[in-house]
Amino acid sequence: MATIADVADYTGLSRATVSRVINDYPHVSKDKRQLVHEAMKELGYFPNTSARNLRNRRTNLVAVLIPRLTNPFFTLILDGIEKVAEENGFQLIICQTKSSKKKELEFLNLLQTKQVDGVIFTSIENDWEQIQPYTAHGPIILCNEYHHDATVPMVRLNQVQGSYLGTKHLIERGHQRLAYCMGSTSGLSNDRRKGFFQAVDEAGLEVKSEWIFHDTYTMEDGVKTFNQILTLTERPTAIFTGGDEVAAAMVKEAKRNGLDVPGDMAILGFDDQPIASMIEPELTTIYQPGAEIGSRAMTIFIDCLKGKRERVRQSVMELPLSLVIRKST
Repeated sequence: MATIADVADYTGLSRATVSRVINDYPHVSKDKRQLVHEAMKELGYFPNTSARNLRNRRTNLVAVLIPRLTNPFFTLILDGIEKVAEENGFQLIICQTKSSKKKELEFLNLLQTKQVDGVIFTSIENDWEQIQPYTAHGPIILCNEYHHDATVPMVRLNQVQGSYLGTKHLIERGHQRLAYCMGSTSGLSNDRRKGFFQAVDEAGLEVKSEWIFHDTYTMEDGVKTFNQILTLTERPTAIFTGGDEVAAAMVKEAKRNGLDVPGDMAILGFDDQPIASMIEPELTTIYQPGAEIGSRAMTIFIDCLKGKRERVRQSVMELPLSLVIRKST
């Protein structure tokens, strides 16, 4: 079995230099790092990660909090996080909160008790005041979801832009009676609502209170909401949904009730999940680069853990969204 001394002899470097490379210390040239890693691979040398982690008080585990495992958008985020994690020797603990404040705090205890090195949030259930104390125990990164009072790094998508583009598209298609489906009162949801009403106000349109629907997340919510719309005396002619799952369920329910999409009712999705191009008619939707925000969030997390970046928020990384026009509008 190869030792650190064998790696040093093979490379012609000192044991101290080899050790600094293995432990990812700074001030070692890129060439020397590459030389050491190639030698380790050639000799079959595997560092004692348990001992190293004990010295560094690290677990190389990251808790990723998501609301629902069944939502494909969060699967994309996880793919992006996992790719960078694997490349850097980290493993993920997937924590499904099911939108429960209690479960979210229970998972945060993993950080407080040093069972994980840090936490990446893809959604937030509690107020930031309840989460903030946990930042003393390790890096916390907000990915996708965000809170305007948060003091940690954030990677988010431009929700105002995305919902504005989608709403403007519906208006340009000639729709004046628009229904709006929203989630919680989080920063993400509030910004999405802001973009919707920005486009509505620019067009001089009125949105009646009975055309606004809250807490719509799942396909079941989509069916329920669509049937509520059918009971209205004055129905909207277009629906802005908060996700492709909701939109797909509405398309199916519309067809079940003998309505044509988009002839009788235009339906706009959000996320550009695989289901958007599988359903008939295919969904017009807003594309969100889930894998990209996941990979960027994990990169920032690693930089925070290694001291290359402050754990407090210095800037917000915001990525753009885009409109994908298909046949449901």
